[in-house]
Amino acid sequence: MRGNFSTFSKFLSAAAFTASIGFAAPAMAQEETIKVGILHSLSGTMAISETTLKDTMLFLIDEQNKKGGLLGKKLEAVVVDPASDWPLFAEKARELIEKDKVAAVFGCWTSVSRKSVLPVFDELNSLLFYPVQYEGEESQRNVFYTGAAPNQQAIPAVDYLMSEDGGSVKRWVLAGTDYVYPQTTNKILQAYLESKGVAKEDIMVNYTPFGHSDWQTIVTDIKNFGSAGKKTAVVSTINGDANVPFYKELGNQGIKAEDIPVVAFSVGEEELAGLDTAPLVGHLTAWNYFQSVDTPENADFIAKWQEYTKNPKRVTNDPMEAHVIGFNMWVKAVEKAGSTAPDAVIDSIIGVSVPNLSGGSSTMMPNHHITKPVLIGEIQADGQMETVWQTSGLVVGDEWSDYLPDSKDLIADWRAPLSCGNFNVATGKCGGKGIN
Repeated sequence: MRGNFSTFSKFLSAAAFTASIGFAAPAMAQEETIKVGILHSLSGTMAISETTLKDTMLFLIDEQNKKGGLLGKKLEAVVVDPASDWPLFAEKARELIEKDKVAAVFGCWTSVSRKSVLPVFDELNSLLFYPVQYEGEESQRNVFYTGAAPNQQAIPAVDYLMSEDGGSVKRWVLAGTDYVYPQTTNKILQAYLESKGVAKEDIMVNYTPFGHSDWQTIVTDIKNFGSAGKKTAVVSTINGDANVPFYKELGNQGIKAEDIPVVAFSVGEEELAGLDTAPLVGHLTAWNYFQSVDTPENADFIAKWQEYTKNPKRVTNDPMEAHVIGFNMWVKAVEKAGSTAPDAVIDSIIGVSVPNLSGGSSTMMPNHHITKPVLIGEIQADGQMETVWQTSGLVVGDEWSDYLPDSKDLIADWRAPLSCGNFNVATGKCGGKGIN
């Protein structure tokens, strides 16, 4: 894995920033706000996950305004609803940037929604902070990836399950929603498993549409696949509200964690809040944060969040923490640059460190990914996670997979003079936009 502590220390040595030139502004201009775009689905299949992220951003903006705002101005949230409609994400992003003149956008969940907006942020030179785990294979200049790359979630989860503590799993079901994140993540996982000696016949791959509800046949297939005498696990990249009937069907068919454990990458406290968790106890999730993390920083955040929402039972989750980190990095980079101008923020944000909620700090690296701890959690009856394993330190997000032939020689470094998202170390050439 290229992301390690040596590259971490190397990356932190950089980051000259561009400061804007101050000038006297008219009184009216002093009253203007800095607008922040919020691009999350509030309706459709992804509303179950994304609505909370909208609320998180409103909370963070409110907290920042209590501190005096930013650069002497109040922050103003501009909320749009792309309605789980992937092309609409691009239209709404353009609206936020061109019409509403936002300084930055915080949003998207699915990779297909992120892919939809990439050309818009590139064309209009605006900033997107993306807070959800994703498949990697990308590093674009205008995007900051505050969710996990595969080496910060998927690979460690598989390593844990292969270990004695994780049950010494030998057979694998890769179950996902039919779009780019599960497809690419599973492509990486297949290559990784085969590199570890797992036979192709011991890997089952299944995809279902967004919002899929009839899981009886698929769960039966999983049950049959797991009856071959080898320890079997399900690696789930199922997204959105399809998780509800999936887990219900596991319970209906009596699949318990001790028989065929499921480790999920897109199920957190928010999704579990809508489920009967009794049959799910013992199944696993892999994230970089859990609400149950016992730190003063986390306790303070939860208390303020529940006070803001006026709901003492309102949960927190990993993508929320990613927005906390990304928002605070943006604020710190703007203050460092003295400007919200995208070019100035892009230059100033590399090397910026802010506290995470796990008791440490996360840093923005030159590949526009951040450092994170990795946690494996066991689902409890109350819908919370008990951490059963975690990394000893922070892991640097690896934007290009070491296990795919077309990616293993690529790196991203947005500092001058390289300024490239997919530089090939074998050929010494930059591939262009930072997307394969």
